[in-house]
Amino acid sequence: MSAPAVTDAETGPLIETGYAKINLALHVRHRAADGYHAIETIFAFAEDGDRLILNDGEGVSLAIEGPFAAGLAGESDNLVTRAADRFLARFGGGGAAFTLEKTLPVASGIGGGSADAAAALRLLCRRGGVAVAEVMDIAAGLGADVPACIASVAQRGTGRGDELMSIAGDTLGGLALLLVNPLKPVSTGAVFKGWDQVDRGALGEGDPLAVALAGRNDLEPPALAIEPEIARVLALLGGQEGVTLARMSGSGATCFALFDGTEARNAAAEAIGVAEPGWWLMASRLR
Repeated sequence: MSAPAVTDAETGPLIETGYAKINLALHVRHRAADGYHAIETIFAFAEDGDRLILNDGEGVSLAIEGPFAAGLAGESDNLVTRAADRFLARFGGGGAAFTLEKTLPVASGIGGGSADAAAALRLLCRRGGVAVAEVMDIAAGLGADVPACIASVAQRGTGRGDELMSIAGDTLGGLALLLVNPLKPVSTGAVFKGWDQVDRGALGEGDPLAVALAGRNDLEPPALAIEPEIARVLALLGGQEGVTLARMSGSGATCFALFDGTEARNAAAEAIGVAEPGWWLMASRLR
């Protein structure tokens, strides 16, 4: 029998979404002495993603369900449980039994694990009455993308991606979005290792969509060398009617396209689904 759901008077069970992360542009500037790469990126987030539920429990536990649960079945040290362990060690609050409905592909460049860890921290903050500002250092210690995933809104990231700046006059919210993954996992470490170490210049300033359009993803070439099918994903996305921007996200293999409307996005999703029925697709919008 499962543990009873943690509830509050207004919202019922405590549930959070691990929103899919998209790097609209990602410029790699240099590799630091500690081995980490200095990047400049525009983070954006889909309205959809994984679903994380918090229940009372003994200690910290995680049950994983959903279409991509098998990809995490062998992990004994998941980012969700690691986040919970660190939160409870600092703030207390009793046990936490999580159920993760895994709908985002694993190792796919859209921050699934980071988004889930951020969702866990938000859940525990809600339960414990802790301000999310108080867990940002925990988030940074879990991974470079986790701090951006805490708020899951459009932001600029520098450093490892964990130095964040809000975007004034954000024009991205509501844009029609299509995510496509050929279901070929790509190692982030291998992709960064394959970067040619050429600094191709800084990310621009100004309107975030204009900056993204003028930008690039410096990890696309090494990712393509590891998994050539990414090129077909990009070609199919870029060839659809109504596309504003088509690019790979993060270290791949997920690619995204922004569209000038939902009708164009839906038509593209249908066309690509027919052409490549074995691929994963998610039609959404930017938050």
